[in-house]
Amino acid sequence: MRIVPARTPWPGKRLAALLLLTALAVPALTACAASTSVGGTSGSRTPVTIGLTYVPNIQFAPFYVADAKGYYKDAGLSVTFHHHAATEDEFGALVSGKEDVIFAGGDEMLQARSHNVPVVYVAQVYNQYPVALIVPAGSPIHSAADLRGHSVGIPGRYGATYIGLLALMQSAGLSASNVNIQSIGFTQVTALSTHKVDAVMGYLNNEPIAFQKAGFAIRTIPVSSVQPLVSNGLGALQGELSAHPDVVRAAVKATLQGLTYAIAHPQEALSISTHYVPGLDAAAQQADALAVLQASIPLWQSTGKPGYNDPQTWQAMESFLQAQGQLAGPVDAKAAYSNAYLPG
Repeated sequence: MRIVPARTPWPGKRLAALLLLTALAVPALTACAASTSVGGTSGSRTPVTIGLTYVPNIQFAPFYVADAKGYYKDAGLSVTFHHHAATEDEFGALVSGKEDVIFAGGDEMLQARSHNVPVVYVAQVYNQYPVALIVPAGSPIHSAADLRGHSVGIPGRYGATYIGLLALMQSAGLSASNVNIQSIGFTQVTALSTHKVDAVMGYLNNEPIAFQKAGFAIRTIPVSSVQPLVSNGLGALQGELSAHPDVVRAAVKATLQGLTYAIAHPQEALSISTHYVPGLDAAAQQADALAVLQASIPLWQSTGKPGYNDPQTWQAMESFLQAQGQLAGPVDAKAAYSNAYLPG
């Protein structure tokens, strides 16, 4: 069963349809409020709340690892993970001061800034935009240009799958009038395997695994092959960065340590995550979760400095989102990110 957030913070895009809706790895869950770290609290450590958005999930394994391995504790932090309720605005808790750091996409943060939310992206966690066009293995669609005249299924005109489709179409000089875009909800596997649509947009660490389980052969065309976009990472309000820069640096350092460890030790990362994700101790759920985790590792891996923000990628993304009408107003891409909070 796929877990589908239902928040609509900004007009035209449901920001809460955040990346990696990896329901393969999680049983049906009720939306939860705060989930306190296993490490407990201490008067000698600074309390920090990290917004992970929606229910506990294997996609947050680097954070769980950082907590369980004591990286946050060693950094002088007492961390609480806030998993948002279904009706909760993704950036609302950050703006209201209930969260200190949020885990969200760079594109989402640019959109938030276009609505006058002074959030700054301080560390990249996903180093590859995780969305791709998915077609049957025998499809005549081999590139974005081949989409002309074909139907494409997307969950809706919001979120990373929609942004990704816009990027693919732009790269091929296509407009919405050239492609039959259909909103199919989160039914990509059924819609494509029953030929309701010719292609679907999905996440590289989710849908391909689901198609494999269904015995349906596919090919993927990653969005990252045509358009530079910044995926999920850590962000904080400018006020928090100004008031508590060392706390943000500590949170970034510890999270990146957890990320590095999870990449190197996926089986242990899965085992650790069972203590944070209800129901993940079941054998079938663990098998699916491990598949998602292993598919996530290539998206997390970096060939350069962990967490680094590439200025050219940010500028290209801002220009693209502006041209596609995905920003509510002018945004200065240079002010939307910072590398000043990365470990030395």
